[in-house]
Amino acid sequence: MLDCKTPLSSSDLQSSKVRPALILSSQGDDVIILGIFSKVPDELRESWIKVQEKSSDFFRTGLRKTSIIKTEKITVIHQSLIRKQLGHLSQELMERVKKTLRQTLEMD
Repeated sequence: MLDCKTPLSSSDLQSSKVRPALILSSQGDDVIILGIFSKVPDELRESWIKVQEKSSDFFRTGLRKTSIIKTEKITVIHQSLIRKQLGHLSQELMERVKKTLRQTLEMD
């Protein structure tokens, strides 16, 4: 599980932007990712995880500044769209991502 640079479409599918993403899984040429965003609002949704610059292992992420992993921004891309590896999340942070993702995907 690592961060990568990849084009990620906006919700309206009209535009895309190269941004960091968290790889959850890969099967053949398909890669399941979560979007990572550097615009951090004052109030966070329950489905968002803040990756803070001030954490002791932030440098390992490869991110440039505090960012948000949005677990509702799950996408499948072709592996050829991955531009480069940025870094890794700590085990603790990855466990938070998994827990939050499970909660996000729960169906009533």
